[in-house]
Amino acid sequence: MRPGRAGVMRPRVVYWTNIPAPYMVDRFNTLSDRANVALEVWFSARTKPGRSWHVDEESWRFCYRFLPRVGRGDRFVALPTPLFRGSVPDVLVTLHWRLDFLLGCVLARRRGARTAFWVLATYDAWIRRRRWKELAKSMIFPRVDAVLTPGQDGRAFARHYGASDDRILTVPQVIDVDHFRRGSDLSLTERDRLRVELGLTGVTFLYVGRLWLGKGLLFLLDAFRNLEKTNIDTTLLLVGDGTDEEQLRRRCLEIGARKVIFAGFHHADSLPQLYAASDVFVFPTLGDPFGLVVLEAMACGLPIIATNASGEIRDRVADGLNGFIVPAGDSGRLFDRMRILARDRALRERMGRLSANKAVGQTPDFWAQEFERAIASILASSPAGESGARGFSPPRGANPE
Repeated sequence: MRPGRAGVMRPRVVYWTNIPAPYMVDRFNTLSDRANVALEVWFSARTKPGRSWHVDEESWRFCYRFLPRVGRGDRFVALPTPLFRGSVPDVLVTLHWRLDFLLGCVLARRRGARTAFWVLATYDAWIRRRRWKELAKSMIFPRVDAVLTPGQDGRAFARHYGASDDRILTVPQVIDVDHFRRGSDLSLTERDRLRVELGLTGVTFLYVGRLWLGKGLLFLLDAFRNLEKTNIDTTLLLVGDGTDEEQLRRRCLEIGARKVIFAGFHHADSLPQLYAASDVFVFPTLGDPFGLVVLEAMACGLPIIATNASGEIRDRVADGLNGFIVPAGDSGRLFDRMRILARDRALRERMGRLSANKAVGQTPDFWAQEFERAIASILASSPAGESGARGFSPPRGANPE
């Protein structure tokens, strides 16, 4: 513990994550500003392949360090050297899907720290399963003091590996809703000007994210081409970059998709305007752990079409109310829902209003508040038992990683 405001002892918390993603930086800044915990953040790397985010350390208001690594490129092991010597944190919160995270968790426990995993559901379409890793997780999950997860999909994931229900704590996924809802404040004149600049006409369907086949973009292109064949005036706007951009461009030529616009990568500052210039947000992923872009689009008042292969998606998209949920990899169902929304402006507007209402309260401060609550619960509970791992069975479907 460390003294804080008015001499109150604050728990020392280390949060070990992979890279400084902007949405996590916002959360860490807010948590540090609240000063209810003594926060230090460990990063395994500055970035990873396929990520174009800025890493602006001058904007960070929290203590941090980049851990030393052994290996090259994306194949490395981060070394939690602070755990080898000196004092240990009261609580170590870490990811769980790499061997170095698992070993760091074991080392922290042996040195007397409480431990917690941050968990999101994962899907077979994205993950290469390794039995040794599955077995390691089934041995370690019952031994951590808590699992932090945003909803029922993550809870089911943690249960699969033996975490007891009373140690699974809810900590939400959030965005800076005030930032993204600025898009809904765009005047009609400004919106029209932006649409002309981008080349958008008719009902515009928007995708934001990596240009990678695991995001289901081939199915989206097929669905959009079928929509074009109905003679509805429509545009597909793809915002992002990635390893499969050229393949996606070739696919557009092969199937004759004419009005697909590749807008490139955009930072968070310009995203609200792009949401506002569009009419429907489409998230065709084959297996996203969460998909914060869905929340961003909701904050801007867009109806959502998302696949069922996205963690906690039913908490955000009520099928038929603020959008539609379709089976992953089903371009026919995706086309059908896109056609419904393309033809019905009143439905789009009604769903968009419900989306905006569902996004209310999504703030880094809310995340920090719930994170602090989880830390207090961990410290107030008895340490996790040392009993052996629960039964292991090979994973199926959409839960384990």
